[in-house]
Amino acid sequence: MRTLSGLRIATFLLLMFLVAINLRPALSSLAPVLTRVQDSLGLSAAAIGALTTLPVLCLGLFAPLAPRLSRYLGMERTLSLALLLLAVALLARGYPHSTALYLGTLLSGAAIGIGGTLLPALVKREVPGNADLLTGVYTMALCFGGALGAGLSVPLANALGSWYLGIASWALLAAVALLAWRMLMPHPWPTSVKVDNQEKPPGLLRNALAWQITILMGAQSSLAYIVFGWLPTLLQLRGISEAQAGLMLGVSVLTQIISALAAPWIARLGRDQRPALIVLLSLTGSGMVLALVGPLEARWPAMILLGLGQGGSFSLALTLLVLRSATPNIAGQLSGMAQGFGYTLAALGPFSVGLLLDWEVSLSGISVLLVAILLCCISAGILAGRQLVLDLDETQRNIITRTPKSSAAQ
Repeated sequence: MRTLSGLRIATFLLLMFLVAINLRPALSSLAPVLTRVQDSLGLSAAAIGALTTLPVLCLGLFAPLAPRLSRYLGMERTLSLALLLLAVALLARGYPHSTALYLGTLLSGAAIGIGGTLLPALVKREVPGNADLLTGVYTMALCFGGALGAGLSVPLANALGSWYLGIASWALLAAVALLAWRMLMPHPWPTSVKVDNQEKPPGLLRNALAWQITILMGAQSSLAYIVFGWLPTLLQLRGISEAQAGLMLGVSVLTQIISALAAPWIARLGRDQRPALIVLLSLTGSGMVLALVGPLEARWPAMILLGLGQGGSFSLALTLLVLRSATPNIAGQLSGMAQGFGYTLAALGPFSVGLLLDWEVSLSGISVLLVAILLCCISAGILAGRQLVLDLDETQRNIITRTPKSSAAQ
């Protein structure tokens, strides 16, 4: 029995990694070729801004759909559906027309919103004892996928002869993940679709801690998707070439792997996650400001700082979904709330940068916006990082915030 259990966990981890690396190339592969897209399709700056905002908005709008679909289809089948939708959406972006590009981008955001909401809950269910550490592995896979999308975007476009074939080629990776997930992961139907207190924790929207985690998720995601959507364009405004700007984004995202994997371990060293969040978010801010208004000679160190900060802060934000939940059901609901409302809030970041660029605001002005978002993120992190947990009360009718038993024992 132990061998079978170990084999199942190993299989799940491999599948989780394969699925997770598909949840970022749809977002990161477009940014390095935005100038080509704009010139090819004759899009205005406002239209390009909407293109970078649309997938993030869809992440938020469709994330709450994941728990509902899971109650009827099961988490495994719902994730398969998300991967299928992602593959179709990426193929749609291979048609060189603005309608296909926007529709494919919208559907890919919907697919990522559903898939990204399910994976933390699956981790909590499959490996509850080390869910926080394995969330770091999951985040590392997300970062790896984002780095691949950013770093290979321009080379793929050059090799295939067009930007649209380059971004559509990522559908192949999604298809491979779908096939592996369907073949190797059991897909049981739910035993019941009845929604009871154990499946749908009541009062989550009225809980202060849940909203603190949501704001943290939204603010740090806003910074992340500004980087995914606009960093190469902003770097090109400083005179950096398209290829190097894409490579710099790729290096930054690749660096995220280090802190994404290390952050949950570091967070275990203290009583709570507040010190780690403050340090990592400060690295993010330093890297962003240095990249936009610092000396050009510091552009590579800026990418390293930015990557270390963003990888670790995103990893910790996802880890909080697990650490602050007493059960897998609460983790799934909290994930849907934090990523649903959070990503909807995060969409304002890329949209605001697009507006500022359309108004010809300087990079210094854009840096002020980034610092303001960062301060909001740090404030939410100080509250969300406290050692607390969400659980059902004795009546199983209300969500309460309590001190974890392990902490109380200390």
